[in-house]
Amino acid sequence: MENLFIIDHPLIKRDLTYLRDKNTPSSTFRVILRRLTSLMAFEITKDLELLVKEVETPLEVTQGYVLKSEVVLVPILRAGLGMVDPFLELIPEARVGHIGLYRDEETLKPVDYYFKLPKNLDKSIVIVLDPMLATGGSICTAISYLKAKGASRIKVVSLIAAPEGINKLTTEHPDVQIYIAVLDRQLNQRGFILPGLGDAGDRVFGTEN
Repeated sequence: MENLFIIDHPLIKRDLTYLRDKNTPSSTFRVILRRLTSLMAFEITKDLELLVKEVETPLEVTQGYVLKSEVVLVPILRAGLGMVDPFLELIPEARVGHIGLYRDEETLKPVDYYFKLPKNLDKSIVIVLDPMLATGGSICTAISYLKAKGASRIKVVSLIAAPEGINKLTTEHPDVQIYIAVLDRQLNQRGFILPGLGDAGDRVFGTEN
């Protein structure tokens, strides 16, 4: 899978351990999710193209750089919201869209309820954010919608993925780059990743039952 990138780093492995721990409270979970996303963001953005820009220092004029293409961040609501701020800290000029999807607990199919995206996606690099890539249904639905709106350069960023979700995404959208921190074993009958970390949205926002 040439478009699958697993970001291997000691600090990422450490932080994933904290996120997996069922005893990690939501307040700590949010902080670690933010930090882990920042670590991944450096790797994910290393291929962004630059344009040369002249800049005047206090001593002389020299050569500097700006990003060639606009970046659009698209979190999948709710859990993806926890990954937005770390990217904005690195790319403050990025624009942010939102896609609201949830998974039907019986059919495991994605159900959409909200779409709001910036204009000119055809000229932008679109980064889709969702901590968990499980069945792949929500991500594939989101990407299909983005492509229908003109997006052609798309990256998906997830912390944890299941083989089933990776297979679905690479089959339906082989042109999309996928960045993850770890590939877990499998899905259970409810469509949750094993060993995983539970429901990322519930753990981010403290809405566990």
